[in-house]
Amino acid sequence: QVQLVESGGGLVQPGGSLRLSCLASTSIFSFYAMGWYRQAPGKQRELVASITSGGSTNYADSVKGRFTISRDNAKNTVYLQMNSLKPEDTAVYYCHSPSWTSWGQGTQVTVSS
Repeated sequence: QVQLVESGGGLVQPGGSLRLSCLASTSIFSFYAMGWYRQAPGKQRELVASITSGGSTNYADSVKGRFTISRDNAKNTVYLQMNSLKPEDTAVYYCHSPSWTSWGQGTQVTVSS
């Protein structure tokens, strides 16, 4: 069972930036596509950004141009750089791979003045 640990969330003002990190407890991390998901109160969990093992990326329309997903396979870590944050980005953010069943505990992002 792969364990995922997200970090980097917090409270930020609109227009601010945060960088989320997700550490995976597997030595074969580089073989797997990864994604960042978020769940706001009362809403379904949604895919925000994904990155393949080869580094190709995709983004939800709502974050395109503002968020950047990246990975460091030597550190078994995937990142989400979030810029120009909006109140509607407020949610718990999770990383996950479609190849695994496990989810981390998530990290709270709150965008508010």
